[in-house]
Amino acid sequence: MKKFLPPLLIVAWLATAAPVSVGAAESSDPARSGRVKVGDQAPLFEITTLDGRKFSLQEQQGKVVLVNFFATWCGPCLAEMPHLEKEVWQKHKDKKFSMIALGREHTNDELKPFRQKNKFTFPMAGDAKREVFSRYAEAYIPRSVLIDAKGRIIAHVVGFNQEEFKALLTTLDAELAKLK
Repeated sequence: MKKFLPPLLIVAWLATAAPVSVGAAESSDPARSGRVKVGDQAPLFEITTLDGRKFSLQEQQGKVVLVNFFATWCGPCLAEMPHLEKEVWQKHKDKKFSMIALGREHTNDELKPFRQKNKFTFPMAGDAKREVFSRYAEAYIPRSVLIDAKGRIIAHVVGFNQEEFKALLTTLDAELAKLK
């Protein structure tokens, strides 16, 4: 049994740290799976949140925006989301900041119990047919896209690990400081 423990630990770590992709036609390289990159104008979208409100990226001009793509079955997504709640949403929700978490291949009805069970308070919406996701990427979640007040992408993170998440927070804090 002791021989199997280290390999099992490695597999468990990879399952929680690596970006997740589903589908044979998708790119096998997370870095190449994006349709947008830092410096690009963020693709506009409009979607209805779980609360029935309209979220329009165009209407967020003048704010820093975080768009997060996730799935309820994705281990790395589930590891990241409590950090999004505590270190992003709770810290910045009252500033010139906006956020939306989009459940890739989920409906709003599927996401409502998930949000309630996990006590997430940030805006969330389903992207059942990947209509928004497909404007940003071909594959891999979790994926966070940070957009400045002028609508340009200033950070694009695929997967979840503490180091990259801290870098995202640093970029977010610096961008919000510019708006004071």
